[in-house]
Amino acid sequence: MPEDGGDGEGTGMLDRLAAWFDSRIGLSYDFLRPAPSYSVNPFYWLGALAVVAFVIQGVTGIMMMLYYVPNPTQAYPTTQYIFQNVSYGTFLETVHLYTAYAMIMLAFMHLMRGYFVSVHKKPREAMWVVGMLMGFITLGFGFTGYLLPWTLVSKSATDVGLGMVQALPPPVSSLLTFLIVGSGSESAELLRFYDLHVVVLPAVLLVLLAAKMYMLEAHGVAEPTAGIGSIPEAKKRPVPIFPDMSFYLLELAGLFGAAILILSVAFPLTLPPQYSAALAGGYTAQPDWYFLWIYQILKIQAFEQAGLPVAISAVTLIFAVLFLLPFIDRSSTRDVAKRMKYVILGAIFVAEVAVLAVWGYLTPGRAVPNEQAVLVLGGTALLVAVGSVLTYRFVFGATRRLSGAALPSPPSDSRAQMDPTSRTTSLWTAGSFVLLLILGAISIGAAFNGLTGLTVLGLTTPMLLSLLLGLTGIAASAVGASFLLYRLDLPTGRIKRRVRAFERGWSA
Repeated sequence: MPEDGGDGEGTGMLDRLAAWFDSRIGLSYDFLRPAPSYSVNPFYWLGALAVVAFVIQGVTGIMMMLYYVPNPTQAYPTTQYIFQNVSYGTFLETVHLYTAYAMIMLAFMHLMRGYFVSVHKKPREAMWVVGMLMGFITLGFGFTGYLLPWTLVSKSATDVGLGMVQALPPPVSSLLTFLIVGSGSESAELLRFYDLHVVVLPAVLLVLLAAKMYMLEAHGVAEPTAGIGSIPEAKKRPVPIFPDMSFYLLELAGLFGAAILILSVAFPLTLPPQYSAALAGGYTAQPDWYFLWIYQILKIQAFEQAGLPVAISAVTLIFAVLFLLPFIDRSSTRDVAKRMKYVILGAIFVAEVAVLAVWGYLTPGRAVPNEQAVLVLGGTALLVAVGSVLTYRFVFGATRRLSGAALPSPPSDSRAQMDPTSRTTSLWTAGSFVLLLILGAISIGAAFNGLTGLTVLGLTTPMLLSLLLGLTGIAASAVGASFLLYRLDLPTGRIKRRVRAFERGWSA
C-alpha cells in the first residue's frame, strides 16, 4: 500500500461507489427469488398489469400495421379500411385504444401507490427513477399514437400538444420539436410519430423494463409500510415464482384482458371525420384526457398573462419533484401514520389532477378566470387537506386509543404546565376549526354564486359545478365541525350527558 494512502483512498471510493450501485441495482444478487405471501394482492402488481396492457397493444398494433400506411393522404383511408373492411377491425381498433388508456391509468395508479407506501426509499431509489422514465415513455405512447389515424380530433389534439412543447424555452423547444416533428411538413411529422410509436418507444421501454425487473429480483417486493414485524408469520411465507406466483399473475392478466374485451364489445369506437384545415378552423381542439389537466392549467388567465413558458415550467417542476423524490424525501420512515404531510400532498395532487381533467373536459376552449381558478383549485386543496387531517385524527387516534397509548391529559391547575403533546393536539384542533370556517365561508360563497348564476343565466356547466362544489364544501364543513366537537367532548362527556338526558326526557 502506498505510504500517502492516495491510491488507497481512490480505491476505497470506487469500492463504495460499486457497493452503492450493487445494493441498488443488484448486480451480484440471485434471480427468481420467491415472493412473500403478503404480496399476493392485485395492488402489488399494478405495474405488471400495465405490462400486460403493453403486450396487448403490441399484438393489436402489429395486426393493424398490416393495413396502415403512415402518410397524410393514406393514413385516414387505411384506418377507415380497418374499421369497415377488415374482419373485427372495429373491435381491433377499440381494444388497442382501450388498452392504451388502461396502460396510462395503471401506470398512474402504480406511481401513486408507490408514492403513498414510500417504495422510493433506500434501497429502491434506482427502481423509482427507472419507473418514472417508464411512465414518461407511456405518456409518449399515448401522444405519438393518437395522431396516427389522422382524424380531426387526433390531429387537432396533437397540434395542441406540440404548441405546449413549443412554449418551452427556445433551445429545449427547438430540440424537442425537431425530434418529434422532423422537418416540419405533415408527411415528416406523421412518419416521425409512427417511427417513435412503433420502434423507438417500444425499444426504450423494453430496456427499462428489463432493468426494473432485474432490480425487482434483487430487492423483492417492498415490505409493508409499518414494517415486516407488523404482519403475521403466515403472511411472510415465501411463494415460489413457478408455479404459484406465475399462475396468480396469469389469473390477473386473464381478468384484465376479459374486462378490456367486454368494454370493447359494449362500447365500440366510431371513427371521427378526416382532418382538414377547413374543418379544423371550426373545431375546438383539446388534448386527450391524460393531458387535459396540464392544458387546463395553461388556460388560467394568470398564466396566459405571464406567458405559457411560466405555466409549462410549473408543470415541469411537478414532474421533476416526482422524479427526484428519492433524493428529496431522505427519511427512512415508511409508516403512513408518520408521513402525514407527504400523504396530504399526494392526496391533493391526485384530487387536483382529477378536478382539472374533468373541468377541462366540461369547458373546452374557455379561458379560466383567476378568481375561479383560486376558488376551484384552492377549495379542492383545502377540502382534501382538512379531510386528510380529520381522517388521520380519526384512524390513527382510534388506533392509539385501542392500543392503550392514550395521550396524557394536561394538569388541571395551570395551562402553563400543559403537556407538550396536549398542546400540539389543542393547536391542531384550533387550526382545524379555522380551516373549517374558511372552507365553510368559501363554500357558502360558491353555492350562492352558483345558485345566482343558475337563476339568472339558466342551467350552465360552470354554475352547476360551482353550486355542487359549494354544497359539498358546506356538507364537509358541517361533518368536520361535528367530528371536532365530538373529539373535544371525549374528555368531559358533557354533550353526551345532555343528549342522553334529552333522550330520556323525550322517551318519558
